[in-house]
Amino acid sequence: MLSTPLNRVGIIMMSAVGDAVHVLPLVTALKRHSPASRVTWVLQPGAASLVRGHRDVDEIVEFDRSRGWRAYLGIRRELARRPFDVALALQVYLKAGLVTSFAQAPVKLGFDRARARDLNWLFTTHSVPAREGQHVQDQYFEFLEFLGIPHEPVTWDLGPWDNEREWQHTFLSGFDRPLAPIVVATSKPEKDWMPERWADVCDALWHDFGLQPLLVGGLSEREAAADFIIRQRSTIPVVSALGSGLRKLVSILDGSALVLSPDTGPLHMAVALNRPVVSLMGYTNPKRVGPYRRFHDLLIDAYGDPGEDYPISLENRPGRMQRITVRDVLDRVERWRATYAIALSAPNR
Repeated sequence: MLSTPLNRVGIIMMSAVGDAVHVLPLVTALKRHSPASRVTWVLQPGAASLVRGHRDVDEIVEFDRSRGWRAYLGIRRELARRPFDVALALQVYLKAGLVTSFAQAPVKLGFDRARARDLNWLFTTHSVPAREGQHVQDQYFEFLEFLGIPHEPVTWDLGPWDNEREWQHTFLSGFDRPLAPIVVATSKPEKDWMPERWADVCDALWHDFGLQPLLVGGLSEREAAADFIIRQRSTIPVVSALGSGLRKLVSILDGSALVLSPDTGPLHMAVALNRPVVSLMGYTNPKRVGPYRRFHDLLIDAYGDPGEDYPISLENRPGRMQRITVRDVLDRVERWRATYAIALSAPNR
């Protein structure tokens, strides 16, 4: 355990939305332990739009990697003006190591050498003890343990926040049945499920479960293509909310009865909001990046072979998402209906 002042804490985690969701319980625990701490988070613009406004994040310094080398010059200038007591290097890639090197802090805490890829350990002064593989969420909690900060209870405080409730009420009032958002695509094609199968799921959600399918996600070409195929093939009125933005997506997920998603940020947002989520996983290891502590009974694990007790690892397994059938998904929806106390006839919250 390291004893160090926590008046000014810098967090270096510039990755995707799912990782940002996993960092939030670290931030809330830190603030619960040291309310006077000032937390500055170095974050990419996309994930920053989700976190901005969180009561425990005092400042966000954006790192826009699309600017190339100019992004590094800019972040170096910004961090030179913000000395920290401790900088938490939660990301283990070279770009994060370079940003960590710019941080002005006597303590730069990172992962142990075995887990710090890209020679990331060269940019830190301290490291958490070596440990066997864990869920990503638990790996981040190792940093709190090293600082002597308890992480329980695990809280995200993701929202919706007070100023977002009016929009949420207006949006949800436009539907006459409970919502079932479907995340149509991810950042990697290997993690996606086939849109033709999503179309069949949409029909069953409407006819057999009394749910309103709602397509959610961004506006990438793959998401737009999936949206087109799903709505063209489905025989029921599928609604698209693509491009709503991450903060509005929080309101949508929070007001939903059930979420269906492959391994991507909104899956972890649903977990943080305690909304039941059917997780479709085949390319990535569910033990490492699956839903944290919740809704494992709704998880579809196509990553492992039948009866396989695979370890927690970074190994990806291409071609596994095709193993998931429409029946697999609907079986989990049936389990949701039988297990979770959702009043299907009630209006959305």
